[in-house]
Amino acid sequence: MKKILVPVDFSEHSEYAMEVAAQLAKKYGAEIVTLHMMGLSEAILTKDDSQEAFEAIYYMKLAEKRFREFLDRDYLKDIKITSTVQNYKIFKEMDDLAKEHDADLIVMGSHGSSGVREVFVGSKTEKVVRTSSVPVLVIKNRLMSFTVDKMVFACDFSPEYIPAFKKAKEIAKMFESSFQLLYINTPERFMRTSEMTERAFKFLTQAEDGNIDLHDSIQYYCDKTIEEGIFTFSSDYNTDVIAIPTHGRRGLAHFFAGSLGE
Repeated sequence: MKKILVPVDFSEHSEYAMEVAAQLAKKYGAEIVTLHMMGLSEAILTKDDSQEAFEAIYYMKLAEKRFREFLDRDYLKDIKITSTVQNYKIFKEMDDLAKEHDADLIVMGSHGSSGVREVFVGSKTEKVVRTSSVPVLVIKNRLMSFTVDKMVFACDFSPEYIPAFKKAKEIAKMFESSFQLLYINTPERFMRTSEMTERAFKFLTQAEDGNIDLHDSIQYYCDKTIEEGIFTFSSDYNTDVIAIPTHGRRGLAHFFAGSLGE
């Protein structure tokens, strides 16, 4: 891991993400790239002699000042940090920035805060996860010691999730974590055991070039909904990280229909 991108909205949840990113950066000798998305209207930015133009300049200067204050932390010392303030408004632009900087991972908090031009509120985190081609680690609480001993990868073993499976497995190896495959069986989409195991066998055969070592350790868990099943199993399993694939720019579909990713 060489570069970690951290979107910042100056909330406490951004700091939770920054603390974890700092731990990872020190462990792997990585650089941190921080980003604040202004989200200002193009109309405001193109008016040279209006009150709106002065307002835009004010918010940009304010963001730069808040960045300096936000990054003035002891735990960030000795870490190379690059900060950028951009007038991004759509989440594809963040993915473009991640690719531009060759980021290996995006680390972000799960909630934003109210205030000046804040972006990461409500379902915005889910949108970043869904539109990013770079793996996203979502941090919900303060974790002073971030360790990943157990990772659960939940999916329905559709072939389209093979790239996500491979990436999650790479991350688990990097974290020196166990890697548990999970399928949630629900009344709405009930499958017989023979159907689930056959589906998983085909998935692993294709994903692992015939290597099916993980097949016998797959957990098939029954619950009322996929969400409840993932959380209940992960809680019982004492999971540190839940890995969930998405459809990227095409949105959530099939196994991850509706708001499951969020």
